[in-house]
Amino acid sequence: MPVKCCFYRSQTTEAMTWSENMDTLLANQAGLDAFRTFLKSEFSEENVEFWLACEDFKKTKNAEKIASKARMIYSEFIEADAPKEINIDFSTRDLISKNIAEPTLKCFDEAQKLIYCLMAKDSFPRFLKSEIYKKLVNSQQVPNHKKWLPFL
Repeated sequence: MPVKCCFYRSQTTEAMTWSENMDTLLANQAGLDAFRTFLKSEFSEENVEFWLACEDFKKTKNAEKIASKARMIYSEFIEADAPKEINIDFSTRDLISKNIAEPTLKCFDEAQKLIYCLMAKDSFPRFLKSEIYKKLVNSQQVPNHKKWLPFL
């Protein structure tokens, strides 16, 4: 019986740890999936998709793949009227546009930082107050222990 209790506690603890900071949330697949669902409900999933594309891009080793992935990220998220255009300032967009001809693994760093900050300051706090997050945390608790989370 104690094993079952610990199992429930670890599930609850996992969802609760997502509230610690956005890095913890993004590093956990279930947390990332929940955050994406929330962002889709707010029509802003392009932010996390761009951030993830940049994380994948930075791991690229092959020079040819760097160029093709950079063009894909640029056409999908950066250029004017891109299908998933992210909200970044003109100077950052302009710098990327100039550097896309000969991209490096750092060419999206500034835009990625801006989007991360936007998510951390805006989307993440709203996610923690959302019904999506509350339902996840509540559904993972042992039924008679709901008083354990008084802030929900």
